Amino acid sequence: MKLCCIKRIDLTASIQQVGRPVAIMHRLYKFLLFHVLAFLGRNELGSAIIDGKKALEKSMLYMASVQDYNGRHVCGGFLVSNNFVVTAAHCNVEMEKAMVVLGTHDLSRVEKTVKYIDKIFKHPSYKSDTRENNIMLLKLGGKDNWHFKGQPIQLPTSEKIINDKCSVAGWGFTESNKHTVNDLRVVDVCIINQDVCKKESSGLPANVICADKGLCKGDLGGPLVCNGTAVGVASFYKNEVCDGPNVYTDISKSLTWINKVLKK
Repeated sequence: MKLCCIKRIDLTASIQQVGRPVAIMHRLYKFLLFHVLAFLGRNELGSAIIDGKKALEKSMLYMASVQDYNGRHVCGGFLVSNNFVVTAAHCNVEMEKAMVVLGTHDLSRVEKTVKYIDKIFKHPSYKSDTRENNIMLLKLGGKDNWHFKGQPIQLPTSEKIINDKCSVAGWGFTESNKHTVNDLRVVDVCIINQDVCKKESSGLPANVICADKGLCKGDLGGPLVCNGTAVGVASFYKNEVCDGPNVYTDISKSLTWINKVLKK
């Protein structure tokens, strides 16, 4: 998620008045104060709207980190049953090597739950060139009595117009650091009109939902959550700067396929 941290400056401590006229120091203080506050205003006030914050511990136990054999975070995902995780179909997952981490908001913790992948189900109509139907189910391997720490999230039961308060979470790149993070971050987003989204993102695939911000590298595959329900799968964002519209695969359009796989 995007994050921009600005370190505040203690102006009072930095101005030494010894041996200088009070009037000159007062004018200098006002001059510096004006410019520093202007700087902070440009960066902090704006970032308070678009940037993510750390998710509360154990508040999103459905979140999953899809990792390579070296334990490096590749994509986000989310638990939809005790042994199935949803992620994006474009995520390069090698079943023999990849693993899924569940039940933690901090990927550096040793008590995280690691599960290996038993089967991979990509949407039968997935198109890699346009990322249409960019959704995939991962069946987790192992015995049913494993120490379970995750908590599945609800899926939509039917198609509907989404206008609820929504959010997106992940361990992806931040604007300032440009690397994935260990702490799960979350940001509130607004759903935007499809016509507006098409103007900003050329070649928009079918069956998608657009939001105004939030995603960056490493966040793809994670859920768009509206009113406690996972309604979308993070598919792609506009550019490497990670601004502009974010595009999600509409889960409601794939319910028949998802339910068929889960029942198997």
